[in-house]
Amino acid sequence: QVQLVESGGGLVQAGGSLRLACAASGRTLSGYIMGWFRQAPGKERESVAAISGSGIRTFHADSVKGRFTISRDNANNVVYLQMNSLQPEDTAVYYCAAATSAQLTTNQYNYRAWGQGTQVTVSS
Repeated sequence: QVQLVESGGGLVQAGGSLRLACAASGRTLSGYIMGWFRQAPGKERESVAAISGSGIRTFHADSVKGRFTISRDNANNVVYLQMNSLQPEDTAVYYCAAATSAQLTTNQYNYRAWGQGTQVTVSS
């Protein structure tokens, strides 16, 4: 069973940047679709980005497209979310997750392993 741990969250001013990392143990990540999700207070959890096992295919939600970039380093068993031009609306708990789907997916129910989340707070 794969275990996922997020890091890199924190408090940042609007316009700033953060890079989140998701480190895996127990299994290698190369065979998994990896996704980033976020949940703000009072809101539903939403897909932010996803990446194929090889890293060739990616998805970014319209709300973050052009600002956030998902990437992975399979050699070191880490997936990243680079977040630039952060806005207060990006404030949320960010989760990474792993799916065994053969196709890139944004459906949270396809993701079976989840990290504990890391808080990102963007001040205005």
